[in-house]
Amino acid sequence: MKVLSVVGARPQFVKLAPVAHALRETDHEHVIVHTGQHYDSRLSDVFFADLKIPEPDVNLGVGSGSHGVQTGAILSAMDPVLEEHRPDWVLVYGDTNSTLAGALSAVKMHLPVAHLEAGLRSRNRRMPEEHNRVLTDHAADLLLAPTRLAMDNLAAEGLAERSVLVGDVMTDVLYAVRDAVAAQPPRLPDGVDADGPFLVCTIHRAENTDDADRLAAIVTALAGLPMPVVLLAHPRLVARARDFGIELARGAIHPAQPLPYPEMVATVLRSRGVVTDSGGLQKEAFLLGVPCTTLRTETEWPETLEGGWNVLAPDLVGLAEIVNRPRPEPLDTAPYGDGTAARAVVAALERHAR
Repeated sequence: MKVLSVVGARPQFVKLAPVAHALRETDHEHVIVHTGQHYDSRLSDVFFADLKIPEPDVNLGVGSGSHGVQTGAILSAMDPVLEEHRPDWVLVYGDTNSTLAGALSAVKMHLPVAHLEAGLRSRNRRMPEEHNRVLTDHAADLLLAPTRLAMDNLAAEGLAERSVLVGDVMTDVLYAVRDAVAAQPPRLPDGVDADGPFLVCTIHRAENTDDADRLAAIVTALAGLPMPVVLLAHPRLVARARDFGIELARGAIHPAQPLPYPEMVATVLRSRGVVTDSGGLQKEAFLLGVPCTTLRTETEWPETLEGGWNVLAPDLVGLAEIVNRPRPEPLDTAPYGDGTAARAVVAALERHAR
């Protein structure tokens, strides 16, 4: 069996890692295609090295652009790659432009498509990620769902026969990295005491960064928080702040570059909490037992809301009290699996191969 993985953004590299490792334990051939959607080495190359992922077999190098331009560039570049390899499965991950373009390209060439992390729904149709999820799920031949709720979402859309519950591959890699960095001190910006309370923050989604007033309100709210905020500044955030004349290094905010994944995990583990608009980081905080505050109206990971481990705070009202809330009680549930999802993914691909 030949599997061709299409990835292009930081969360997808994390999901790719355990799948690549699981495929390496078999006789199956695995071709990795990097679309180049994330081309900054801090959001791309470093993840392959840190997570011991094989170097991509193909790098399309599409770079940045509007959603239409980026998706179209990937579509155009994928055709010759798929024609050369003719895989048994085109495996797409998550909800980015690379996900949708990879799926559409394969469908047009009558190649089987499997969608890893299928069935997630935020119910927010203004999010480009929501369009990518829904369209990819309805185009794919095999839907690899991470949770029971995702399976329910797929069934409600008439996709139950194509759906398989495999668990969440992010859990696989997160637990492995967590154990490896358990004794590793975090790398913090100057002025932040690793022994004192601090928050880890990421902001990158279009709804929070593309409007000057919204971004200014978020930065002002973060600057006024009662403890240091380690703002891991995504290139999108840096660019928008510069365009709007918004100073990030003010008040409680201590900007820093995005961290390699193991250092990110080590830093979150020792933090007082996380403030984010990232779906992946919400779940990572939940799995690490760190309280999360999400600056969005919804989450595609509603399981994280249980017990108050994740709180939605889109209007920023009372943000200081929310991030400083008492630590929630531990949960006795494991909605994202036990760390063996990647093997279940490979088994599902084997069972459903044509």
